Amino acid sequence: MNRVHIVGGGLAGSEAAYQIAKRGYSVVLHEMRPVVASPAHHTEQLAELVCSNSLKSNQRENAAGLLKEEMRELDSLIISVADQTRVPAGQALAVDREAFSKQITKKISEMSNITILREEVTEIPDSRQDLWIVASGPLTSAKLLESLQRKLGEPYLHFFDAAAPLVTVDSLDMSKIYRASRYDKGDADYLNCPFQKHEYEIFWQSLIEAEQSPLHEFEKGSFFEGCIPVEELARRGKETLAFGPLKPIGLRDPITGITPYAVMQLRQDNVAGNLYGLVGFQTNLKFSEQKRVFSLIPGLKNAEFVRYGVMHRNAFINSPKLLKPTMQLKENDAVFFAGQLSGVEGYIESAATGLICGINCARILDNQDTIIPPKETMLGSLMHYITHADEKSFQPMNAVFGIVPPLEKPIRNKQQRYQAYSIRALESIRAWKDCLE
Repeated sequence: MNRVHIVGGGLAGSEAAYQIAKRGYSVVLHEMRPVVASPAHHTEQLAELVCSNSLKSNQRENAAGLLKEEMRELDSLIISVADQTRVPAGQALAVDREAFSKQITKKISEMSNITILREEVTEIPDSRQDLWIVASGPLTSAKLLESLQRKLGEPYLHFFDAAAPLVTVDSLDMSKIYRASRYDKGDADYLNCPFQKHEYEIFWQSLIEAEQSPLHEFEKGSFFEGCIPVEELARRGKETLAFGPLKPIGLRDPITGITPYAVMQLRQDNVAGNLYGLVGFQTNLKFSEQKRVFSLIPGLKNAEFVRYGVMHRNAFINSPKLLKPTMQLKENDAVFFAGQLSGVEGYIESAATGLICGINCARILDNQDTIIPPKETMLGSLMHYITHADEKSFQPMNAVFGIVPPLEKPIRNKQQRYQAYSIRALESIRAWKDCLE
């Protein structure tokens, strides 16, 4: 084997390419954009963030934050650039999405042993002459998806992902909006739009009655719970939003001293601070309906929407059935799967699988054994889950503490337990990293 082909220049593909190339091996990175468009991407940059600019918590005592810290230990390109392009978001790691993708594209393009081919890959060769990493993402092109379906002999599963709208900060009515972080933790990086009860009821009624964009028959009724559209969530009951994405607990108005009936939060989306995203407002409403309904939110009456929410179909393989713990195909170990197509859910989770696939490909080219991160780490637990879950009911998985092995001595206090998970995981990943060198 002489080199590695990577299909897809998203977070997983870019991370994998970097990990292989920095170890001195040749990579061909195939990215179909702009030759073939995707239904959700807006640019031709590598590692474009489609749904949100937030990479979730940056705290070690949080599962997503712990995964980031483990990836920092392993010199992750995605995390390094995210740290460099971050924007204020309290305890979360959010980035200027344009600067983020441009910087990753520049870094990958400047590596002399990476060749970027702007073309659609429609077939993964059966030959073992080269290694392949399939990181084409949840929006894998129809031709490649059909080819993989035939080759693997397994039906693909589908779920939906939805992106939230973006508004300009100058168009907001700041007399009705206040800055605050929940429970006053960290800086007051979020803009908070408080509802009185009658305002909330009017908004909720309009939301559940609003017209959605049409879906194909086979696309209906199948949402991934972590990305469910706000209108679908609202239909579960009048108070669902008030106890979910609009919960006001810990967001007391600093001027009045009153906790509102409900609160919609806005999160900064770029370094300039002129764009903000509606937190938890992924949606499949028609664009005209988004403008009408979301303008009912206090402070958004005259909001300028620079991007409306969109919804698209995501695809993933039955990884417990098809993949080895190393992310290699059981039937052809020259082929790896990474990113959301492999059954992880989330930006950082996708990049993490690309990181491991990249390391393993480099080790194969160096005539070394492939490796698996320790189960005590979030990275190892995530990979173990997607390759060992029940194949009959497999669904995508985020980084969560519920998938890590229990502690030797149980800790009842949740915060202390999470801290113990974090300490154990970081000790384990550092020891494992030393064994790789």
